[in-house]
Amino acid sequence: MTYTARLYSLQTTDIRTYFFAALFVIGNIALPQLCHLIPQGGFIFLPIYFFTLIGAYKYGWRVGLLTAILSPLINSALFAMPAAAMLPVIIAKSALLALIASFVARRTQSVSILALIAVVLSYQILGGVVEGLITGNALAGLQDFKLGYPGMLIQVFGGYALLKYVLTK
Repeated sequence: MTYTARLYSLQTTDIRTYFFAALFVIGNIALPQLCHLIPQGGFIFLPIYFFTLIGAYKYGWRVGLLTAILSPLINSALFAMPAAAMLPVIIAKSALLALIASFVARRTQSVSILALIAVVLSYQILGGVVEGLITGNALAGLQDFKLGYPGMLIQVFGGYALLKYVLTK
């Protein structure tokens, strides 16, 4: 099912850009903490990406990039997760997610399962290539497909449900 979207492309001069980015960063701090209560929860559920997807899809690339960059930095500073060595990979994947999600949202002007599958697969494939290049280990780039498929499904179906709700508001 496809829902027509009321999408916003907030500007850097708009205070709402920073307000919404702050809300999504808080979500990207709280959700990983819950997921890390489960062994390997971060690797399985990929929680640090969820609100980046929502923010970028609904409010555009500026909110998405702010969320994508600040979330892992703050999480790492407060909780040492992600580990500092993984910050370049996580930030690169998050930034790709923000840019791809905002592009797809603007292009389609709607939210659908198919659009979210395209977003999640695109950032994971491109992010996997980037991770392989950064780490020098091509198999590292495939880890999310091996362990993180539940998180990708949550991004698609949970993201769809949340976006369906917020896009109609």
